[in-house]
Amino acid sequence: MKRKSSLCFCVLFAALLVLTGCGGALTQAEKGGAACKLTQEERTDAILARMTPAEKIGQLLMIGVHGTEMDADSRFMLSEYAVGGVILFDRNLETADGVRRFTKALQEARHGEPPLLIAIDEEGGMVVRMADILPPPPAQSELGESGDPVLARKWAKETARQLRAFGFNLNFAPVADVGGDSRCYSDDAETVAAFVCEAVDGYAEENMLCTLKHFPGLGKGEADTHLDTVIVQADRETLEAEDIVPFRAMMDTGKPERFFIMTSHITYTAVDNDRPASLSPVVMTSLLREELGWQGVIVTDDFEMGAAKIFPFEELGVRAIEAGADLVLVCHEYEHQQAVYNGLLKALQSGRLSEKRVDESVRRILRAKLLLEDNAAK
Repeated sequence: MKRKSSLCFCVLFAALLVLTGCGGALTQAEKGGAACKLTQEERTDAILARMTPAEKIGQLLMIGVHGTEMDADSRFMLSEYAVGGVILFDRNLETADGVRRFTKALQEARHGEPPLLIAIDEEGGMVVRMADILPPPPAQSELGESGDPVLARKWAKETARQLRAFGFNLNFAPVADVGGDSRCYSDDAETVAAFVCEAVDGYAEENMLCTLKHFPGLGKGEADTHLDTVIVQADRETLEAEDIVPFRAMMDTGKPERFFIMTSHITYTAVDNDRPASLSPVVMTSLLREELGWQGVIVTDDFEMGAAKIFPFEELGVRAIEAGADLVLVCHEYEHQQAVYNGLLKALQSGRLSEKRVDESVRRILRAKLLLEDNAAK
């Protein structure tokens, strides 16, 4: 009888967690401190049920901040807009102790209980951060030339271990593009796939989220999306046989909480002639979600790049979420970040974005965040 009573209490207690408005904070039961430990899915649902519409929109936004320490502006962005993630650049990273203090302060200033995603671009080679503080990993092309995919795992583990010590929990690497430049493992799709899979495993072993980029592939782009519009004319068969292969290989592992997929700002005429991938429902929903079966987080490349500035910022975020993205990246100006947030909130309040659609994205993001927490507690 005691066991039956205890079970009933657990069920009722779990239900109360979902129904009661407890602000944004996790209860001890959700953290696993109570006898009635909830599953990750139950915890996700409980947190989501307590979120306001404004808090949900904040989870869809990752921003860049200015300065090398917490100031009034960055604190305001975290509290007023409840942003779910921050990306740091060399402008934020001067000394080892300063970086650790800054990431700690960011986490402490976050709005609500879900961990803040603190991201960085640490690919190796030509794209590295805080090189004076952190010895950079080799270029991916250098690793690819070795012919040994296990080296990708080794360097991913080492990079993740060092980044975690500085307070980061998300790296925008590895590059899964086929060919192009030294950022890529190889111009052979199967080789890239083998190295990417090993790299993701390395990050996962050190409990760091990573990101495959830039779907469906930058390798055939002949210009820089940071500066202007880029169009790839490759036919669908070529994209399937080459550029998409590394992404498909990693998706087939069936572990979507371990990594994100970043979409590019390139327009692929064989897939969607009218819009860049980061704003295309054909690319993100029809191809990536429905055809390839991707269930994890889709993050856009930075919407302050030249190739993405085809709508006002208030419209860009809405278009991205409508098309299938989960996380919108706005890396530099607070004014632009506020415009993206306000556009998304307005779209939710007006019904242009349904609460169901927003909840789908927030749920994916929360799952990834809770996995980080669970692994860190082990």
